[in-house]
Amino acid sequence: MIDTVQVTINNKLYNYSKDVTLLEIYKEHQTEFKYPIILARVNNRLRELSAKIKENSTVEFIDLTSPEGNRAHINGLVFMMIYAVNKLYGKSANIVVQHSLDKGIYIQTTFKLNEDVLLEIKNLMNEIVKKDLPITKVTIDRIEAMNYFKAIGNETKAETLKYITDNYITLYRLGNIYDYFYNLMPPSTGKLKDFDLTYIKENGLLLRFPTVYINNRIEKYHPHPHMFEVFAEYREWAKLIGVSNSVDLNRIVSTGKISELIKIDETLQGNRLLNIAKSINNKKNKVKIVLLAGPSSSGKTTTSKKLCMYLKSFGLNPKTLGMDDYFVEKKFTPKDKNGNYDFECLEALDLNLFDRVVSELLEGKKVKVPSYNFALGKKEFNSDMHLKDKDILIIEGIHALDPKILPSIPREKKFKIYISPLTELNIDNHNRISTSDNRLLRRIIRDNRTRNYNVEETIKQWHSVRIGEEKYIFPYQDESDATINSAAIYEIGVLKTYAEPLLYSVESDSPYYEEAKRLINFLRLFLPIPSESIPEDAVIREFIGGSYFE
Repeated sequence: MIDTVQVTINNKLYNYSKDVTLLEIYKEHQTEFKYPIILARVNNRLRELSAKIKENSTVEFIDLTSPEGNRAHINGLVFMMIYAVNKLYGKSANIVVQHSLDKGIYIQTTFKLNEDVLLEIKNLMNEIVKKDLPITKVTIDRIEAMNYFKAIGNETKAETLKYITDNYITLYRLGNIYDYFYNLMPPSTGKLKDFDLTYIKENGLLLRFPTVYINNRIEKYHPHPHMFEVFAEYREWAKLIGVSNSVDLNRIVSTGKISELIKIDETLQGNRLLNIAKSINNKKNKVKIVLLAGPSSSGKTTTSKKLCMYLKSFGLNPKTLGMDDYFVEKKFTPKDKNGNYDFECLEALDLNLFDRVVSELLEGKKVKVPSYNFALGKKEFNSDMHLKDKDILIIEGIHALDPKILPSIPREKKFKIYISPLTELNIDNHNRISTSDNRLLRRIIRDNRTRNYNVEETIKQWHSVRIGEEKYIFPYQDESDATINSAAIYEIGVLKTYAEPLLYSVESDSPYYEEAKRLINFLRLFLPIPSESIPEDAVIREFIGGSYFE
């Protein structure tokens, strides 16, 4: 009987007793990492450190500088905060994880918060880190888990588990608290020393932590009050119509009332865009340019075309200009650290030409405008443009909100719009829905439908897309005159219908299998929603197909 296993770590071979846990061997490699090791890949499969090695394996340890490790780190911090709040203020005290904000996560408390109370919570969390309390995985009968959450008054958590069909589920235990999280967890609180808490308002705080997108450090707090207000407005509306989490949405689906919710939501979306068009029209004597930017899969194409229709209803004549047509010649395009052409950086654009063309258009001149030939890697000047009195220029691009764009044109002549799907739903009080995951699901569906990309190709590109967004889009959110939330309150159920079959195509030996499995585990918390009731001009049609604008 073989009682040893061979483990390859960083191309070096080690011999261990069979059934050795990752916890027993990770310490030998901790010095190779800046932050505590949180998870591991074993034969390319994500594993918590409590996992046992039963066969010859290749192991890669992970800290919070990877997306997977970062998610586990955030999960652990949330769980530790729940535990600290419970210890300080009793079992009736709780937190509600809301949404990403200012390089952190905004969290509300069910009790009154002030600077002193927040410091008390932070100090206890640091004490819990020093104690290095174990976070234990527990497999439990699903009905038994539901009864447990009902008994402690957490009806939403109990109802969440109702839509999971497995007989057994995984809970995590910290001290005497059990909770459900759909992402993986660190093995103990000692791994969670890297965090900070910032007071926002009477019952609101910001949980901050290092991320791969901000050089793996905790950023200095820079408030973005406009984005906070937009999130708050949409969450209040969601609460008003009784759809605050996945349970509320699933209940509407299961009672056959989803068509009505879709109509209500799309009417609201249309009204909000119409109000923005009114604002532009009210400034028509000054505003001659509308600049629209947002991260990948925000629905910029549909939104800009709908906005043009609304502006036409006021007698304006929108003309569009694409920033992608102003790339420098390919041979002059900067390259990233891997030697690939970086079309997302600002220096990839011919800014002087763009500024000159737009300035001359505003002066009433007839101008030759370029069209970029991607096959040849250069601009071609085959068309003219001329702006008349009622014409207004619509410009879409990832850099559209950057103050370095069109610096010679006065600010009062520009109306800037930021667009992103700012998901207002939660799964439950402790599990949020990431806006990044929402956009990734949209992109997976659209890439497959319009570009014939498989899921792996889209997931492979996503990390570099996210880095570009953090560098070139998110820093300029507050430059906008208006923010559009392009997320439909019902859309996760629709995306499930289209994305889930595609995600199952990723084979278990793929390097992107774990990410596909994570998204499947997320989607299984939602009932599928058919698309028949979705209007042709809805933003989500840009991704699933059937759009009026295609």
